Amino acid sequence: MAAAVIAGLPATAMAGNHAPTLSHSTVLSGLDNPWDIAFLPDGTMFYTEKCRGMSVRLPSGDVHHLLGMKDAEGYATTESDLVCQGQAGMNGVAVDPDFDDNRFVYVYSASEMSEPRTNRVLRLTVNSDFDGVSDRTDIVDDIPYKPAATDHPFGDAGAHNGGRIRFSPDDGFLYVTTGDNHNSEIPQSPTQLGGKVLRIDRDGNAAEDNAPPGGFDSRIYTYGHRNVQGLTFHPETSQPIVTEHGPWHSDEVNALVNGGNSGWDPRPNMAGRGDCPDNYCGYEPNQMEGMNPKERAAYMPLTDTNVYPNAMVPAWQNSGLSQGISGTDFLTGDQWGAWNGRLAVGFMGIGFGGTAVGQRINLLALHESGEAVTDVAEMHLPMGPARFRSVVQGPDGSLYVAVDEGEIHRITPE
Repeated sequence: MAAAVIAGLPATAMAGNHAPTLSHSTVLSGLDNPWDIAFLPDGTMFYTEKCRGMSVRLPSGDVHHLLGMKDAEGYATTESDLVCQGQAGMNGVAVDPDFDDNRFVYVYSASEMSEPRTNRVLRLTVNSDFDGVSDRTDIVDDIPYKPAATDHPFGDAGAHNGGRIRFSPDDGFLYVTTGDNHNSEIPQSPTQLGGKVLRIDRDGNAAEDNAPPGGFDSRIYTYGHRNVQGLTFHPETSQPIVTEHGPWHSDEVNALVNGGNSGWDPRPNMAGRGDCPDNYCGYEPNQMEGMNPKERAAYMPLTDTNVYPNAMVPAWQNSGLSQGISGTDFLTGDQWGAWNGRLAVGFMGIGFGGTAVGQRINLLALHESGEAVTDVAEMHLPMGPARFRSVVQGPDGSLYVAVDEGEIHRITPE
């Protein structure tokens, strides 16, 4: 896929007088690493906490704790196989487009039901009072999980776990993002589901028109990813847009193409590289030390168009830096003024080797094709910086953000 990429644009203040004045309120506080948010049209909000479980906040403000993980307390249902370790736990949540008819909600969670552990996508039925769930069905049970620590930055078990899930408003399929587990064989593997974006129906079956290369698992929509943790859909074209963590350089925004290769291949003894720690070159060279990001990117590119000349080319790279890119969603509606139609991108912030921490929400003007970014602004945050994990526009037109510090905020344009 050829792209007119305008990469590394600096974040600038929004020009003109049409940028909205923002106010904010704290919707929930005292949470344990809130990870994701999903809404019903009436404002009912499902949310996950990575090491506790899934809950729901009703429009009245009442909260019901629905599905708890192993050892969690105060939940209507607790599943003893659901576990939290490192970056893994209960991650993404999505509501079925036909919720009014089937009452289905979905979560992505690490599980020890099988050995070794895997990540699973669970389908659950929510009762009419929103105070319980039943009929657990594991529609995907074979997403790889990193089972043991390795000699890498953030090298604990459970690392590079992916975990965002979203239904497309166009085709009605569920998209599932996964990570490479610090395993160099996974991203380009035709059979292992790590380092991929999956596209499935509500029963876990592959979308019939998925077009991965021959011999690939038919559930795979795109492959060759490192760790995708942001996923949304273009409001005009419904093209899936993802954000992907960079390896000490080059956080990316990508417009996905059915069957596309994102070009990540951290295997040793290829592309001019030799051996690497624990058989994974993903942070090399000098993985524990700071160095010029451009030099590191030349050695271990996130999108390797030399090895994979037909790889999907990113629409935007984060000025060549890695700062913990995460959740993303489009701002839509006249209430956003000059920001209407912009892609909001959250950064959790990583300071390494002299890199600025960079906790912020960027606003990208994305071309309709999804293949280029024409301007970048930075949201003036009324609540200050934080580790912005999930960024979701609610049905009321406000932007809801979950932060690792334990809060969910509502940002409202005035």
